[in-house]
Amino acid sequence: MATKNKLIEALKLHFGFDKFKGNQEAIIRNLLDGKDTFVLMPTGGGKSLCYQLPSLMLDGTAVVISPLIALMKNQVDAMRNYSEEDGVAHFINSSLNKVAIDQVKSDILSGKTKLLYVAPESLTKEDNIEFLKQVNISFYAVDEAHCISEWGHDFRPEYRRIRPIINEIGTRPLIALTATATPKVQHDIQKNLGMINATVFKSSFNRPNLYYEVRPKTSNVDKDIIKYIKQQEGKSGIIYCLSRKKVEELAELLSVNGIKVLPYHAGMDSVTRTENQDAFLLEKVDVIVATIAFGMGIDKPDVRYVIHYDIPKSLEGYYQETGRAGRDGGEGQCITYYINKDLQKLEKFMQGKPIAEQEIGRQLLMETAAYAESSMCRRRLLLHYFGEEYKDENCGNCDNCLNPKKQVEAKDLLCAVIETVIALKEEFKTEHVIDVIMGVKTNQITAYRHNDLEVFGCGQSEDEKVWNAVIRQALISGYLIKEIENYGLLKVTPSGHKFLDKPQSFKIVKDADFDEIEEEVPIKGGASCAVDPELFSILKDLRKKMAKRLELPPYVIFQDPSLEAMATTYPITIEELQNIPGVGAGKAKRYGEEFVKVIKIHVDENEIERPEDLRVRTIANKSKLKVHIIQAIDRKIALDELAESKDLDFDELLDEIEAIVYSGTKISIDYFLHEIMEEDHIEEVFEYFKECESDSLEDAINEFGMDYTEEEIRLIRIKFLSEMGN
Repeated sequence: MATKNKLIEALKLHFGFDKFKGNQEAIIRNLLDGKDTFVLMPTGGGKSLCYQLPSLMLDGTAVVISPLIALMKNQVDAMRNYSEEDGVAHFINSSLNKVAIDQVKSDILSGKTKLLYVAPESLTKEDNIEFLKQVNISFYAVDEAHCISEWGHDFRPEYRRIRPIINEIGTRPLIALTATATPKVQHDIQKNLGMINATVFKSSFNRPNLYYEVRPKTSNVDKDIIKYIKQQEGKSGIIYCLSRKKVEELAELLSVNGIKVLPYHAGMDSVTRTENQDAFLLEKVDVIVATIAFGMGIDKPDVRYVIHYDIPKSLEGYYQETGRAGRDGGEGQCITYYINKDLQKLEKFMQGKPIAEQEIGRQLLMETAAYAESSMCRRRLLLHYFGEEYKDENCGNCDNCLNPKKQVEAKDLLCAVIETVIALKEEFKTEHVIDVIMGVKTNQITAYRHNDLEVFGCGQSEDEKVWNAVIRQALISGYLIKEIENYGLLKVTPSGHKFLDKPQSFKIVKDADFDEIEEEVPIKGGASCAVDPELFSILKDLRKKMAKRLELPPYVIFQDPSLEAMATTYPITIEELQNIPGVGAGKAKRYGEEFVKVIKIHVDENEIERPEDLRVRTIANKSKLKVHIIQAIDRKIALDELAESKDLDFDELLDEIEAIVYSGTKISIDYFLHEIMEEDHIEEVFEYFKECESDSLEDAINEFGMDYTEEEIRLIRIKFLSEMGN
């Protein structure tokens, strides 16, 4: 077993660090001892080092199974930068041709290669399995291990085949790593990889430097985002959108407003995608607007903000995506725009999937809604979701803690909830419990005759939001538990039974009503800073020029904390530079000369920049899509088929058609209407629009909501506007 000094020496030699972070040392020792190791560590905690350093210290080649080609490329480049031997790290995936693969295999067999990255799809290929049987494998690492679980936010079926293939190639110690896993997902991973007896290292999921905020998604959302980005000038940020269409539109809008931005989504060709990703890493652009296809492969430590234009499908996804901010320990602002309608859209997307999958998806969405609408500390809620208790009432770095809402006594309400859960024999989910408390006669309630229970309707004086808040805060306080394996059934804990026998004070914060929020919450960051900000800026410029010249991402040369340390201790020789955190001997020799020269001649100057006043420019309507829609309607193409062909949600297509008729173009959708509705039904709604004073959709839904769907009402309104207005 390696002594402590040996480990620190290896860390300093290869990576330039004087000490390990968190659990890193214990994890590495466990792996060096040949034991299976399971690592749960948040993004930015230093997961990669847990297998990179042992691979350099052990005989043979470590095989890292990783899901994204971009991630492999970045990690291989980073490893080569730490070493003087390019063959030290390689990857095998579908992007390589036969000549390149032969070179990789030659380096591995000659003993040069310490780390080999493979995609799970490449691992399953027969010739790769046969080749790996000849290799002296030191250990296997499974990165992004949550991909194994159906409850994980990024499930990949091919991950389920990893264990049988490892058994075929030859069993060696196994390390599995993930930045996000609930207790349920953790168990799934261990069971599937056959590592139930592995030593588990779970770091805290708390990222104190990340600021969490949820904003109501209003019609001003675009303007709000532009204003925010302008205030973060020169900082890197990622904006996540749900659809490819929104990615393209928002990127164009930001661009015409003078923001250096590029889009990224799976529908783009791989060359453009790679170019856009590299432009962001090389800091040619400040902002990437992306679908969730972007990010797992991004090892950029100084992303200063992550904006969610649309709410993600799960809290695991949210945690993973927000975790891309502030990985260097500096400032990271995580701002999410939320409106319940977005969740309804996500539910629609699930239709047609297997029932069990829909049920899992729906539960994950409900957890996300609970997080977004809650007025509790966001950090506390998030950590509870990952099975971690956060004891502080106020974290001081989320919107709810910086702008706390008034607490109200809810002792009696909690008693009512516990009594109802017991009366329902602990066999129902949150929605059903609330329906019983509020006296709502759903089909399910009458079928089970729960309307005959004594507790039925005992809480009609409070609204649904209050009951949701009581249940959520009872879960966090340990009075209730939710059986996630069993579709989220609510159970009463021993503490809950004690509370019912002897109630005590139980205060709740009522959930936010996103229609009423108007005040701006002060923004708080957690940025570290150099003693000499001027020099820090000069060093960043030098790093950027060098990165451009070498075609490398700037952070590969030196990370921000290293530059900050240089701007604090002023190293003027290569030897002194090696004492800077994150600067090993290899890096100092490779890149240090110009940096020590600049530090030597540095003079004290100071510049202050103020963000310009904001003026939002809009982009002209894209006529191309509109022309296509008009032509398709002329050819009588069914509107649902038209939406699908243009990769639009049906609601989005209706938005476009409404814009067409509002702008004065006459179209006829009678052919489609008559396919889906009776003539007299069309006439009834058409007559309504003739007689009412406004074309308000809300009023029409209130009038006809029980008889017709929102889409049907919108379609007839389009017919009305076109025939009567154009």
